[in-house]
Amino acid sequence: MTVGENLKQADTTFADRARQLEEKEEEARKAEKEAKKSPFNNFVQVNLDYTNQIIQLARISPKGAQIFAFLVEHMDGYNALVCSSAVLQEALGMSRASVTRAVKVLKDSKFIDIKKSGTTNVYLINSELVWKSWGTNYKYAEFNAKVLIAESEQEHEKPETKVKTRKKSTAEVVQKKAGADNG
Repeated sequence: MTVGENLKQADTTFADRARQLEEKEEEARKAEKEAKKSPFNNFVQVNLDYTNQIIQLARISPKGAQIFAFLVEHMDGYNALVCSSAVLQEALGMSRASVTRAVKVLKDSKFIDIKKSGTTNVYLINSELVWKSWGTNYKYAEFNAKVLIAESEQEHEKPETKVKTRKKSTAEVVQKKAGADNG
């Protein structure tokens, strides 16, 4: 910076400097917004060393390959997805037995690992095969997850039951009581 630039900067008023900072912040927000529009924002990285295993999965267990693709599509940036078997059944039109067999193939073949959260599965997709975020997030893979739920698993509110009541006037009650005493 030259002496002239220093003097010019010193002549800047507080309001001018605040406006300059605001303009810079706005430019940064616009740049961030543009970056989010990038066609590369929604991506999955595939480790080419394992493409043969993925091809073999499609051959030996087509339903396993479907489930793997579904899990990869919906996993979060930490390679995790929380959903029940019912979500997989409904989303992919498979029976419970088919999902169970296919998930077993995926787990036995080390495509996924499964943790439990109550009765729901937490699917951890093998990050050596595919990855949806920057490599530095790998160490957090077991702690954050995107959650999918099936409509069939939800408790649906029952319509309110309306009880019909008939109010009796005080006069009717007194008359009945009096009639009972007379009887």
